[in-house]
Amino acid sequence: MSDYDAVVLGAGLAGLSAAATLIEGGARVLVLEKTLAGGGSTAMSGGWFAWSGTPEQRARGIADDDETFVRDMRVTGGGRADPQLLNAYVEHQREADQWARERLGVVYDVVTLSAGQSVPRSHHADIGLLLKRLHDVVPVVRERRATRFITDAGRVMGVEHGPATITGSSAVVLATGGFSRSTDLLNRFAPKQLAAIPHGGQGNTGDGLHLAEEVGAELRDVDHVGATFGSHPSTPTDRHELLTAFYLGAIIVNRSGERFVDESRTYKEIGTAALDQPGAIGFQVFDQQVRDRSRPGVPLSDIADLESRGLILRADSLPDLAREAGIDADALVRTVDRYNNSSMKDDVGRASLCNGTGTPIPLVDPPFYAYPSRPLMTSTFGGVRVSPATDVLNHQGLPIPGLFAAGEVTGGFHGSSYLTGTALGKALIFGRRAGSRILAGL
Repeated sequence: MSDYDAVVLGAGLAGLSAAATLIEGGARVLVLEKTLAGGGSTAMSGGWFAWSGTPEQRARGIADDDETFVRDMRVTGGGRADPQLLNAYVEHQREADQWARERLGVVYDVVTLSAGQSVPRSHHADIGLLLKRLHDVVPVVRERRATRFITDAGRVMGVEHGPATITGSSAVVLATGGFSRSTDLLNRFAPKQLAAIPHGGQGNTGDGLHLAEEVGAELRDVDHVGATFGSHPSTPTDRHELLTAFYLGAIIVNRSGERFVDESRTYKEIGTAALDQPGAIGFQVFDQQVRDRSRPGVPLSDIADLESRGLILRADSLPDLAREAGIDADALVRTVDRYNNSSMKDDVGRASLCNGTGTPIPLVDPPFYAYPSRPLMTSTFGGVRVSPATDVLNHQGLPIPGLFAAGEVTGGFHGSSYLTGTALGKALIFGRRAGSRILAGL
């Protein structure tokens, strides 16, 4: 007799959702987490979920639908995302969201527009509380790192961790997160991104990719790795500290005082552009009008919090601000003047605040502010190829029997870039899908 019906590797949102679903269905489940704290990238995230057609959107007069959502994800991903995965996301989003609300007490306090969205679709939840409630129902064995899959006639039956062997009669769920903290894998797949600040879950060193490759899994989109722009250079590796004032109206300049990117693009694309700048740094520059748009307590938009901690520079004039920030003062004045007097379009171009939505404003009201920002490697969005039902697929496109995957360890969903809120959304949706898929086979 096998030890368990299923073994789940990783205690982030994907793994915990899969395990909770299995437990609800009466399965015997073991969750192994290689770190002491657990939570993965989920615990370090801003708590944003991307959903369409929600009560919160309707209450705010936001018109959205699944077709528009899929189109936004497809465009943001550069047309590379697997359409079957995108369709599965919207098909199962309401069931997953309802489960989170009813079983875990999730409440969304903010709905806002962010990267890749043509309408406000980012729903904010208390991610710490969500993880706590999952941990209340899912026992986790911590500091246990899986080192090898156990197979029998090509079927994945369990895992080895240290000297121990654990088997699962039906499945192993791979939910080990990405590889944002693996110098070796970043150097292999996306060496340019090594210049970003390493971040993401402490255990995100790509263990799951190594395990999956050993049993013949195909990888998807691992070369499309992009750091998120907007982190202060002093950001500690255990803190989620990002500001996207550029979506509120700020511009982004380099040390030479020149804009180098259209600020309405996704923060992943902006992050990649910033890596080409001296010191891999850009400065979010804005005036009092933008400062007044600060949203206290809202991740990515809380200018006031960062200012209170001394991370935002302030001056009564642009030349003084430039000198304080170490930016070429004459060039900054010319850049802002050109930006203000060209209908928000200069050589770089900009026609909206974010992804075609919102109208840029001239930066004319003192005082002026600057937030030094570097790209932050919060997550990776490539990994093992999976079916919409979460089967891990080999190089022939066939399922590897007994092996399923969900969350950041998977590839094919995001494509070349990332729409805010879909990482947590896919972790919840496809974690649930993996659990349901395994229950159906018991």
